[in-house]
Amino acid sequence: MIRLIPALILNLILLACTSPSEKDSTVLKEGLWRATLSIQHQELPFNFEIRKDSTGQYVIYLINAAERLKLDDISFSKDSVTIPLHIFDASIRAKIEGSNLTGTYTKHYEKDYRVPFHAEYGKPYRFKVSDDNVVTKNYTGTYSVTIFKEKGTTPAVGVFQQTADSVTGTFLTPTGDYRFLQGNIIGDSMFLSTFDGNNMYLFKAGFKNDSTLEGNFYSGKTSLRPWVAHRDDTASLPEQSITFLKDGYDEVSFTFPDVNGNNISLSDDKYKGKVVILQIFGTWCPNCMDETKFLAPWYKQNHRRGVEIIGLAFERKPDFNYASTRVKKMIDKLDVDYDFVIAGTNNKESTAEALPMLTNVSAYPTTIFIGKDGKVKKIHTGFSGPGTGVYYEHFKEEFNETINNLLKEETP
Repeated sequence: MIRLIPALILNLILLACTSPSEKDSTVLKEGLWRATLSIQHQELPFNFEIRKDSTGQYVIYLINAAERLKLDDISFSKDSVTIPLHIFDASIRAKIEGSNLTGTYTKHYEKDYRVPFHAEYGKPYRFKVSDDNVVTKNYTGTYSVTIFKEKGTTPAVGVFQQTADSVTGTFLTPTGDYRFLQGNIIGDSMFLSTFDGNNMYLFKAGFKNDSTLEGNFYSGKTSLRPWVAHRDDTASLPEQSITFLKDGYDEVSFTFPDVNGNNISLSDDKYKGKVVILQIFGTWCPNCMDETKFLAPWYKQNHRRGVEIIGLAFERKPDFNYASTRVKKMIDKLDVDYDFVIAGTNNKESTAEALPMLTNVSAYPTTIFIGKDGKVKKIHTGFSGPGTGVYYEHFKEEFNETINNLLKEETP
């Protein structure tokens, strides 16, 4: 017994000498954090909150304005944490250093796509605002926007809501919206950002005169686009469609494998005499995620009326196992009951081969409405999601009106 005492004392000494970082190497501080991604010599800020659920497991919520995106597949290895980013094939891996996290954001479906990541505990702000900040401009309003590309321009509608030195908003474009943007007014300049696990957007702008904004739009690692905006309460997107049926076609036909490898076709008995919605999407697409979040509960409430939905997945890799794994994860995360098929990859050649009756599929999501007679009745490009406020409400009204009208048609 006496011989055991020196060993016990030694163990106690070693335990006492263990640094806090070594003892707490897998402990994340609960509460609000501020993070930054380093892109194009800019810091793109975003916020997240760390909590523990009822089982004691860590849960992280990405925060962008009103959105809280739940991340719950967190794992640890020695002094590091890995955070898979919701349904997207992307993750953050960072070293835990007390009140700091330092590491890398990676898109796994793109070669060598890594971005430096840093986060600090207890920082609730978005963009750092000094104590003597004086707000001199009010950005609240609706704007007609032109975003300049390398070739041509993109029309958009900007919608911003300012309270003191805080601001939220979004941009609507013909192919979708820029989701939930959040930021600050510093002096007379506006700063907005969002990070949803896949998109990295940073906007900077200032007033050129009382009604005109000029700014820059940073997207991801390389894209930098100037933009101008004019205050316009009646601003709207031009009436246009991107995808049409080719001459001589009035139907869509296909046979694709579902996530388990079983073929699905529109000619199957399940879809005959019903209104069918085709959702052309990809799990890499945040606007598609928003549309799926709308369609999933809508289908649960309405499919008994004689409506079916088929999601046509165009994923980032031409590998069935990869694609089906991504779609299965989305189905699980978003609790989706309708059917999905693996249609191809998201490039023009693959979509043209998969759906040769369509002129062009370049916007995700693209939604096709099919009547009880099997004929295409409407093709809708893009999605105005919940980050667009009243525009989202208008979309839902139009969507339900379209379905109600199709359901009124006589069954052939």
